[in-house]
Amino acid sequence: MTDDVHVSICVCTYRREHVLVTLTSLSTLEIKDGWRMRIIVADNDVRPTAQATISDHAAGLNLNLTYLHAPAHNISVARNACLDEASGGYCLFVDDDETVTPGWLNAMISQARASDSAVVLGPVEAVYPDTAPDWIRAGDTHSTYPVFVKGIIHTGYTCNVLLNLAAPSIVGRRFDLGRGKSGGEDTHFFYGVFKDGGKITYAPSAVVREPVPVDRASFSWLARRKFRAGQTHGRLIVETLAPSLPRKLSILGVTFSKALFCACAAVLSSYSRPRFNKSLLRGLLHLGAINGLFGGKEIVQYGQEENR
Repeated sequence: MTDDVHVSICVCTYRREHVLVTLTSLSTLEIKDGWRMRIIVADNDVRPTAQATISDHAAGLNLNLTYLHAPAHNISVARNACLDEASGGYCLFVDDDETVTPGWLNAMISQARASDSAVVLGPVEAVYPDTAPDWIRAGDTHSTYPVFVKGIIHTGYTCNVLLNLAAPSIVGRRFDLGRGKSGGEDTHFFYGVFKDGGKITYAPSAVVREPVPVDRASFSWLARRKFRAGQTHGRLIVETLAPSLPRKLSILGVTFSKALFCACAAVLSSYSRPRFNKSLLRGLLHLGAINGLFGGKEIVQYGQEENR
């Protein structure tokens, strides 16, 4: 008996040659009888200069691929183009610098069916260059996993995710264009799913891998990333709770106390570089939350390159 499953796998790309490696990994997926898989690539560049290269590569792999030109310099535009184009029961996202493992799709679909989830998250395992500092390797600072709060996942990420297109909390939902340059659009999207009653679960065996570029294997890059994540969290508090000024000041006190605790923890763990840096980065997350809570300007993460 065949299993009728129709999925759309989406990859948003912007001037990254590794997208061809991503597509190659998708061609190695274990597909059951009756499953239909379609690949959607949304190019966020100003001009569709990668169309021929991507289409030719997909044809050589015998992939059913749709290329979308979704300009420009705003990741939410590309993600929304994918959602508009997606068909079937499930839509999955992976990044253009990742590779999927052969059993990835099966693990995602199995978890979605078993749990009746609106969203399923999978792990992203970082692959570090030989030149990466030991403290980064020891702390595994670049891998991505869901955050559980009392056993429940409140938000998610797009670097390894399945969406149930029939779920009421997903139907009609799109990524915020206002966050498409700063980042945080995925946190906002999935928190909205959760607030509207959508269940978010985790498939630990649905592994994708992401090589870490040399320029990202540094404290400065991680610091910027953590601070921006904190900004997103602070802005979500304002938008969802609409706190009064006294309530904001109360949240400020708690968050500042957490940042101060992290600073003290860093001093006490100065004997260990991984623990020291981990505490500092956690403190920057809290400082970013304070910045976002009071309307600080968000760090621009996407679209800073000039046209070429």
